[in-house]
Amino acid sequence: MNLAQRSVTSVAWNMGANWAGAVVLFVRSALLARWLPVEVFGIYAFAQSVMVLSSIAANLGVGSAFLHRSPETEDEELAAAVHFTLKCLLTVVWAALLVTGTFIFAEGQMRTALLLLTATTGLGQLTHTPREILVRRVVHRRLAVVGFLDTCLTTLVALGLAWQGVTLWALLAVDLAGLILSIVTLYVWRPVWRPRLTWSPRVMRYFLRFGSRVMLASLLLRALDRIDDLWTGLSLGETSLGFYSRAYTFATYPRRVLASSINAVAGGAYAELKGNRLGLSKVFFRTNALMVRSGFLLAGLLTLIAPEFIRLVLSPKWLPMLDAFRLMLVFTLFDPIRSTVSDLFVAVGKPGQIVRARLVQLAVLIGGLCLLGPRLGITGVALAVDTMLVTGIAILLWQARVHVNFSLGSLFVVPILGLVAGLLLVGAILRLPGVVGSDWWTGLVKAVTFTVVYSIVLLTLERRQLSEMLLLVISRVFGKNGQQNVVGLKT
Repeated sequence: MNLAQRSVTSVAWNMGANWAGAVVLFVRSALLARWLPVEVFGIYAFAQSVMVLSSIAANLGVGSAFLHRSPETEDEELAAAVHFTLKCLLTVVWAALLVTGTFIFAEGQMRTALLLLTATTGLGQLTHTPREILVRRVVHRRLAVVGFLDTCLTTLVALGLAWQGVTLWALLAVDLAGLILSIVTLYVWRPVWRPRLTWSPRVMRYFLRFGSRVMLASLLLRALDRIDDLWTGLSLGETSLGFYSRAYTFATYPRRVLASSINAVAGGAYAELKGNRLGLSKVFFRTNALMVRSGFLLAGLLTLIAPEFIRLVLSPKWLPMLDAFRLMLVFTLFDPIRSTVSDLFVAVGKPGQIVRARLVQLAVLIGGLCLLGPRLGITGVALAVDTMLVTGIAILLWQARVHVNFSLGSLFVVPILGLVAGLLLVGAILRLPGVVGSDWWTGLVKAVTFTVVYSIVLLTLERRQLSEMLLLVISRVFGKNGQQNVVGLKT
């Protein structure tokens, strides 16, 4: 297959795996939330955050260097061997430092979690080379299948252990089972690549030089995603972090289902239209307009039914996270836009603008955590994260005007009207007798009323724009077949 065919096939496999996996993950998260103590999630979330942030030292950007086409990586076999060699060296140093720090600073269940995750994360680093080879070749089918199998296997293991009364190890077993599956599917069964060590100073210098340039952007992104967890665990304790981590997890599920698939298409579309300002502007606006409209719908819906959702799906013990959960739904609104705008800067060759925006966001986040966290608890943490996210979106959209034309009013006014109208009508209906009753009935009334009102507002004010957005997604995702469907829809 040529590049275009491989790209479309890869997107299709990723979309199927993402959607199916999201359903399985949602069921797993809901059942584990019902069966496990709150503080266990706090311990696991803190240890995971330490892994994510510290493992930057074990990556050092060499994956990006391997994907980048250059004379040093032209020989894929040599480049892969050097990549694997560097990963081994970096991982050994990283693991040694982390294990030493764990024995000095951690104890009890936290020490257990950190040691086990250090082992699984370190060995998992050594599976990055075959993964990068598949990404470099734009052959994602195996990665998509492995990802879905990983979701299913780890779900069975975690739920089986939790059902038997196991607590922390039910979560840690997810990483252990995932590691075993990765090794088997990448190195044992029809191996993608056979590992070997190679010492090539010329290629190594290239990997380290290129990797160091992208390391800062990766570090900032991971810091923005994980500093709130670390701060909450250190300042508010494991139980508060347990509530906060679950609020974040469930509030961002809509983003996983919708935004991940659209983002996978957006980057390629932007790159294809580089230099064509008019075409790039149209795709940029339609892509982000679709994100905004779907995001406002899902965020408004989840905000309204949040109490019923927590009591029915997770159990009443999770009600202390209600306010934080509602505030974290801002991620459903804006985080997908942050990703697509970042893709725009990469496509036009201006990744430095992303780094500057993330530096400002990091400063805002740290300041917000220090000011709001001690006073408001996890609600203050959620407010700080929301402020950071909105600040970053504002900066990125302002910078994007240099490269594309768009109207903020056209992007946001109609969905805001739909959101406000839906919230107001639901508030009025809840005052009627007989509406507030069982959680099932009340949640159903809220969901149906808001969805109908929001949809009517959008269809009334921008029917044509919605049709264009839908046609864009179909044509980009399904290629020629999608374009034929577009013709059919237009007629």
